[in-house]
Amino acid sequence: MSDVINDDKIPNNVDLSSDKKLQRALVEWQPKYLAWWREMGPEGFQAHDVFLRTAISVDNAGWAHFDYVKMPDYRWGIFLADPIADRRIGFGDNFGKPVWTEVPGEHRNTLRRLIVTQGDTEPASVEQQRALGHSCPSLYDLRNLFQINVEEGRHLWAMAYLLHSHFGRDGREEAEALLDRRSGDADRPRILGAFNEPCTDWLSLFMFTFFTDRDGKFQLLALAESGFDPLARTTRFMLTEEAHHMFVGETGVGRIVRRTAELMKENDDVRRVGGIDLPTMQKYLNLWYSVSLDLFGSEISSNAASFFADGLKGRAREPSFEDHLALDGFYSLEVPGKGGTVTEEVPLRNAMNEVLRDAYVEDCQRGVDKWNEILKRAGIGDRLKLPSRHFHRRIGAYANAFCDPEGRVVSPADFERRRDEWLPSAADQAYVKSLMTKPVFAPNQMANWISPPAHGIKGYPVDFEYVRGCEG
Repeated sequence: MSDVINDDKIPNNVDLSSDKKLQRALVEWQPKYLAWWREMGPEGFQAHDVFLRTAISVDNAGWAHFDYVKMPDYRWGIFLADPIADRRIGFGDNFGKPVWTEVPGEHRNTLRRLIVTQGDTEPASVEQQRALGHSCPSLYDLRNLFQINVEEGRHLWAMAYLLHSHFGRDGREEAEALLDRRSGDADRPRILGAFNEPCTDWLSLFMFTFFTDRDGKFQLLALAESGFDPLARTTRFMLTEEAHHMFVGETGVGRIVRRTAELMKENDDVRRVGGIDLPTMQKYLNLWYSVSLDLFGSEISSNAASFFADGLKGRAREPSFEDHLALDGFYSLEVPGKGGTVTEEVPLRNAMNEVLRDAYVEDCQRGVDKWNEILKRAGIGDRLKLPSRHFHRRIGAYANAFCDPEGRVVSPADFERRRDEWLPSAADQAYVKSLMTKPVFAPNQMANWISPPAHGIKGYPVDFEYVRGCEG
């Protein structure tokens, strides 16, 4: 078990106090981080007491402490999973060699880019969600939002630590830049497209945490295989926290589905009684699933091949694969062709993005199946469905193609004509927001459009006062 050095400013289990230069650099970065948090963190709730979990170690038996804390006082720390004795690189051309504890010079720029890209997503999601507290459906949900926000902030700390500790001046400058970019800003946007999409209602939040945070899960799983051991150890612990974020998304959408099913049994028009109808849910699903698919990158990628060959980024759960060299295999890929799609055999290393996307799609389907089981048990015949992975793509082979949710190629004019059938229209967005004009702050109340959760947090009831100081 790793001991945590609870130094006065930065909790950590990396013996930070033994490296005074690094400690000084991070102590100097900390007030800049807090200035970013106060500007771009949850709007209007910085002085509230929130029942949050705080990481205090990497011990599975008790890694987190739960208590009330004001978010600016949250103890963001640096935690790496315990090292694995005699760990070896598990894939690529360096298969079987000892992992690196320092950055190999030939991989310096690539590793820095991987860490910066991952790190940029963490503050971006906080920025996207900063105003949602003012329309929360319950104190339970408000607390879960803030838990996600502070943990995304801790994940930013995790990446900033790697940049500061292993990349010298370049790393310090990149860590500063992580605080300078802004989600959706025309001049200084976040690096990845999905993290510039507006997330201004709770249906979007739940879809985001289900689909987009699930992309984060698979990116972290791939980086957890990295031959650069500090990155692998960092991401392994991040996955522990990430699980809650996806839980919020899966159960959040499930609770909306359950409430909608109840309303459907009593009313022909769910919207008339203030519910979120299934067609609208499907459109939001289509949007967030498609923009999250883009986060994996192009289907055919020489960069992904290089990451794998060099031992920098593997496949999710790499030990489950038989061939860790991937030199001779091929991947059958559907790409746009004359009159539709054609199948192309791609060298497996060049298709590593698609291999990771396959695992993601399978994982998403399991969640959608759970939502449909709720409808089935309620006696509702309608079902939610993942659209084709070719639909509404902006990156990769289908970036310039126009496909319907079934994956059929359509003309640009047909796509535009039917866009509002497949993606949230302005009217859909206005309706969803109309349900969320006021927050629900009473501990024993829940918004009409969502069902209560099955259980509260850490053994407390659902109607516990998870956030103190809120006024209706």
